[in-house]
Amino acid sequence: MMQPPNLDTKSFLSSPRLHSTYQRKGTSFYHHYPETSYVYQVSHENTTNSDVISTKVTQGAPNGSLLKHSDDEEVTATTTTTPADSEATEVGFLPVLKNHNFLALWSGQVFSQLADKVYLVLMIAIISTRFQTSNQSISGWVSAIMMAFTIPAVLFGSVAGVFVDRWSTKAVLIVTNLVRGGLVLSIPVLLWMTQDWDAIGSLPTGFAILLVLSFLVSTLTQFFAPAEQATIPLIVERRHLLSANSLYTTTMMALVVVGFAVGEPLLAIADTLTMRFGGSEIGKELVVGGSYAIAGCLLMLLKTGEKNCEPERTPHIWQDLRDGFEYLGKNHRIRTALIQLVILFSIFAALAVLAVRMAEVIPQIKSSQFGFLLAAGGVGIAAGATLLGQYGQRISAIQLSLYGSVGIAGCLVGLAIFTEQLLAVLLLITLLGGFASLVAIPMQTAIQKETSPEMRGKIFGLQNNVINIALTLPLALAGVAETFIGLQAVFLSLAAAAIAGGLLTWYICRTET
Repeated sequence: MMQPPNLDTKSFLSSPRLHSTYQRKGTSFYHHYPETSYVYQVSHENTTNSDVISTKVTQGAPNGSLLKHSDDEEVTATTTTTPADSEATEVGFLPVLKNHNFLALWSGQVFSQLADKVYLVLMIAIISTRFQTSNQSISGWVSAIMMAFTIPAVLFGSVAGVFVDRWSTKAVLIVTNLVRGGLVLSIPVLLWMTQDWDAIGSLPTGFAILLVLSFLVSTLTQFFAPAEQATIPLIVERRHLLSANSLYTTTMMALVVVGFAVGEPLLAIADTLTMRFGGSEIGKELVVGGSYAIAGCLLMLLKTGEKNCEPERTPHIWQDLRDGFEYLGKNHRIRTALIQLVILFSIFAALAVLAVRMAEVIPQIKSSQFGFLLAAGGVGIAAGATLLGQYGQRISAIQLSLYGSVGIAGCLVGLAIFTEQLLAVLLLITLLGGFASLVAIPMQTAIQKETSPEMRGKIFGLQNNVINIALTLPLALAGVAETFIGLQAVFLSLAAAAIAGGLLTWYICRTET
């Protein structure tokens, strides 16, 4: 049954409604919804289901025009159902997918994140064909590229959010994708122009160019990420944010699996086609750069409804950063949600390292096949996000986070016990991904709901910054910890961290509300 709509003076007088009967009795108006059996009394007195309005208000028809009437006169009008009325009964992904602005943002996300995921595959392909010598490991080259990609995330994550608050988020989304596309498409030209140049120290000039381009692409990504998160609450109604974030997370994890799984053959096919029709191997760059460019073009269809920015106002970066930290300190819901996300991403970063070790000790697979274990986690997150988008609105974010934290801890304990059994490990990692979605999506939704519009860029910039740090540190520490205390002990420690995070969030939200 549809819930009784909230009435105020403005909506009573002018808003289009369902088929309804208005009846005036003395100083009161009665608003009858036949579809729901609810009758509203609007009068100068405070009674059940009533608002305080002036007794001199003239009743309005559903189309907004005024009707003359006398005491005890009944007015009946029939109109078509408005989107707001019809969507009130819709749950899950359907109302989100009907949102044309969200579809534009989501489509842009698909191409942009696909390019992000395949970019590393592109770098590896270029390195292996141009710079790696025989009997030389590619790890050193790839590590340098990864470092160039990581540094901007740590340095510029928070600062980028400050500027996102000052600029149009739509413009940021479009420009960052188009420029990233241009940078990737310039790779063949730059490598051709510098192929005869002397090395910079011991570093080939072409590889130095790849490092610079990777640094620039990653820097632009630091602006894109908070702008993307700040746009979602601008175009999606508050009650549909959980479904929107669930769909986003499902797409993101699907692209992680697809990007790493089909990236290499996709780039190889593209090179084959360009060799056949153009005589040069530039297909790889066309795929990645073209994906960024397509994302930028799709985002041009986006309408965010933002107010005009203030170009005359000079950004005070450090003051804005302080404002962001102060806002975070005062809002315990945002702060605790961020703590939960940091713990969650730290666990997953550690799991990415430990997956290599698990693949070594599992008899049925090789260490190089650790990607299958990580893919299982991606499948779990996608499945959990899908279920959460359909049914998660019925449970509070704090409960979901607590259930998810307990589930993650249980799965980590299971991994400590069944470390060498492939089927058990795959099942546990899949379940771990599902429970992780119960933490990540409600917490991200809570941050979007609780953050005021003028602070979104700063908060999402800070979030992007601390999460990048949370992803970086465990990559270095998890392997060392596994060497000294063993795989099982590390899993149990991560389980304790998951439980602590869930209980901390539950306790803070219970005591400060």
